Amino acid sequence: MSVPADTLRLHLRYTAWASRRLVDAASQLSEEELTRDFKHADKSVLGTLVHIFAADRVWLGRIQGNVPARFIDLEQDMKLSVLQNDWPALHERWLEWTAAQTDHSVSESFHYKDLKGNAYSSPIWQTILHVVNHATHHRGQVSAMLRAMGHPPPPLDLIAFYRQLNAAA
Repeated sequence: MSVPADTLRLHLRYTAWASRRLVDAASQLSEEELTRDFKHADKSVLGTLVHIFAADRVWLGRIQGNVPARFIDLEQDMKLSVLQNDWPALHERWLEWTAAQTDHSVSESFHYKDLKGNAYSSPIWQTILHVVNHATHHRGQVSAMLRAMGHPPPPLDLIAFYRQLNAAA
């Protein structure tokens, strides 16, 4: 089993769209709201969004054989401006890379190591779906944080993305 390359490209476009919408919503927050500690793994709206960004960067590095030296660089990454500027550029690199992929190439496995040094091999299509799913999971956490602070999050559902595409067509 595999997933067609066009479907993977579409879902990467979705994750870029949803992440951009959430960063736009986060840009309306005060510094205190952006960094408010919600007592979970990535603590805050900013921390959770940076976590997604860093994972997107690490996975593309793994696929391309150019893994970043560390997961998160606290000095560089923990800034809303990074999410506003560097994350869209990273999404573009994902789309550029997948533009060259075929149904056959995405079914091939690649080898990589996790952050603890454990070796794995996975088909590219599974990795791309993981990247999209991972981001969706954490965007849901950020949406909950926004709601808890009295800020309605933007619609991020996949069907909302499809509807927007259909309306533009």
